[in-house]
Amino acid sequence: MPSTRTFPLNAWYAAAWGHEVGRREPLARTICGEPLVVWRRADQKVAVLEDACWHRRLPLSMGRLEGDDVVCRYHGLAFDGSGQCTRMPSQEKILRTACVRAFPAVERHRLVWVWPGDPALADPAKVPDLHWNDDPEWAGDGETLAAKCDYRLFIDNLMDLTHETFVHATSIGNPQEGRLVTSTRWMHDVEPPPFWRAQLGKPGKVDRWQIIRFEPPCTIVLDVGVAPAGTGAPQGDRSQGVNGRVVNTITPETAGTCLYFWTLMRNYRLRDQTLTTQLREANARIFLEDLAVVEAQQRMLEAHPERAMHGLNIDAGSARARRVIEELIAAETALRASA
Repeated sequence: MPSTRTFPLNAWYAAAWGHEVGRREPLARTICGEPLVVWRRADQKVAVLEDACWHRRLPLSMGRLEGDDVVCRYHGLAFDGSGQCTRMPSQEKILRTACVRAFPAVERHRLVWVWPGDPALADPAKVPDLHWNDDPEWAGDGETLAAKCDYRLFIDNLMDLTHETFVHATSIGNPQEGRLVTSTRWMHDVEPPPFWRAQLGKPGKVDRWQIIRFEPPCTIVLDVGVAPAGTGAPQGDRSQGVNGRVVNTITPETAGTCLYFWTLMRNYRLRDQTLTTQLREANARIFLEDLAVVEAQQRMLEAHPERAMHGLNIDAGSARARRVIEELIAAETALRASA
């Protein structure tokens, strides 16, 4: 029987920004349907457990942190980062069976990543490459969107930037391999949209690019920018233009909700904090336009699940990304069946 799950489990998913995870109080997150509690130990490493006490299943995130342990609010049972109970106030002997599930966690590229699947397969080398987030040659900032939609709707949205003429007409829009999926769009000798005109700071038409790279199951990096028309950008010389990376990773919480982590990075005016703030706020407004669209889609899909979406030629990138996700889920299902 085919799996009805819409996300693979053997993958790294962003759980939080590094600065959100501290030593003062536990953080509650849900990833792939799994409620988790997240905190930082004294050695600065991140611990992640199932968010349910072994005793009476109260969420551990409702409790407090003591040293490196999380303490249940109900009866005071304490658990270390491995999930083992370290204290039972109601009795002298700690039961060896008193433990909760621990999840592999890695902190990289300003994000905390969690592996909800088989811990034996959790290879840190497979964390998505979002090095722009902490590369000193790039500057920028981002935010998190909590969205009431299937995470794949955001992937569809990001893999097709032709939608921007209609959804983002006043912001960024203007008229018109293996398991890694790349979609490329060049617009030659066009009027720059307002956002890019301001960044370039030069008059005249531009050559504009949008190169979208999808890394399964849900990370997408947009290589975007403009250069004065005819200065060689399509041939590889972007030196007279401005370059950006929109770094996106979407974490499914449930079948109908997700967390969308994004940053807008640039390789010019690196020390201009005012510009960083302006770009973050402008991009946040753009993503709110996307949010309105995908949440409306979700409501319609839930109201009429028997009515399918249909494809156009412009959907080739998103269709391929969805096929890759389905292949990963099918491979996991087959592995479990064989085991």
